[in-house]
Amino acid sequence: MIIVTGASGRFGRAVVDRLAEHVPIDQLGVSVRDPEKAVDLAARGVRVRRGDFGDPDSLAYAFEGATQVLIVSGPADPEPHHVAIDLAKTAGAERILYTSHQAANPDSLFVATRGHAATEQDLAGSGVPFTALRNGFYASTPVFLLRSALETGELILPEDGPFSWTAHRDLADAAALALTEPGRLDGITPALTGPDLFDYADVAAIASELVGRKITRVTVPDEEWKRAALDRGMPEFLADLTLGIFAAARQGEFAVVDPTLPVLLGRPATTLREVLATELTA
Repeated sequence: MIIVTGASGRFGRAVVDRLAEHVPIDQLGVSVRDPEKAVDLAARGVRVRRGDFGDPDSLAYAFEGATQVLIVSGPADPEPHHVAIDLAKTAGAERILYTSHQAANPDSLFVATRGHAATEQDLAGSGVPFTALRNGFYASTPVFLLRSALETGELILPEDGPFSWTAHRDLADAAALALTEPGRLDGITPALTGPDLFDYADVAAIASELVGRKITRVTVPDEEWKRAALDRGMPEFLADLTLGIFAAARQGEFAVVDPTLPVLLGRPATTLREVLATELTA
């Protein structure tokens, strides 16, 4: 049985939907914090069990009978992922897959990518065949930030750098292929990225064209941005996490475009323009 964690989230749900096209439905299981959010999957015949990274007993129950487990990464802290790896191994999983990040590096300026690097080391030391999917930066991130910019006409952010924005759909397809075609993606994968590099000035320009009104990219110092974010009610840990993204971008940590994803999918990777057109003009 293939078990997918986080299946009530956007990425996990997309993976399950792809798998359902290729795997008998009774061979699919999901681990979700709130089973009520996966009742539709249960109605389709998917095994739905409660599994919470903060509750090891629940994860052990959710992983029962697993042949493969896809751990959809959650918090920046690698410890919950370490626990999930151990429990998947104990459950008898013959292969463990994990959604890592294109910039996974113990020396990264972004705490989450340092955490991904630690989890990759845990996978390598687990003694179980594994795949660490080095996913590109989700293209949903600029979509989220553009929502307020559409109202104000200004995209106010710290100084950044290029990102290879990557569509959820493409990464979900890659994960499904990795689960159904063993050998296609083993070990730590190359970066699975979109086809282009764009910074937030480019994002603002593309969005302006799509919606037909000017969005101006405004660059502010990190601390000024943080003060404004805190005034808006953003938790301080989240503000600091976000600033880490911009610091890493300035160092070029996300400025990588790799051909692996389109070759794997057998089609061009989805462009940022296509994602923004769908999200902003639907």
